[in-house]
Amino acid sequence: MFLDASVIVAILGREPGFEEIEKRLSVSDGAFFVSPLVKFEASVALARQKAFVAGPNTKPSPALLQQAELAVSAFVDDLDAQEVPISPEIGKQAINASVAYGKAVGHVADLNFGDCFAYACAKVLGVTLLYKGNDFAHTDLA
Repeated sequence: MFLDASVIVAILGREPGFEEIEKRLSVSDGAFFVSPLVKFEASVALARQKAFVAGPNTKPSPALLQQAELAVSAFVDDLDAQEVPISPEIGKQAINASVAYGKAVGHVADLNFGDCFAYACAKVLGVTLLYKGNDFAHTDLA
């Protein structure tokens, strides 16, 4: 199972519905995968979430971003998730995802850069994609 950044942010940020995501992880009998892009996106999003508490226009400090990265890395380690490198094949599949489902082409799935790479990783690995939200629900990975 490939984990999109939205899943990590939902769990670590205790967003609504995080319990259901945790349950899906706990009943999964397969391996878990992430990419460096997922870890980056989750770290930045989590740091922004924490900074928002201080005010809606507050940017995360370098220390807050480092704390978020440590939390994301610990989460990934606790799951014993494998970090998948971004290969040329994954890069090509990300382009294909953008062509088919991307924000750039106006598709209803509205996949952004990170979404396209999460999609590509899941496709190349031949595993399911765990995500939060509705964007991937409009793709062939739903």
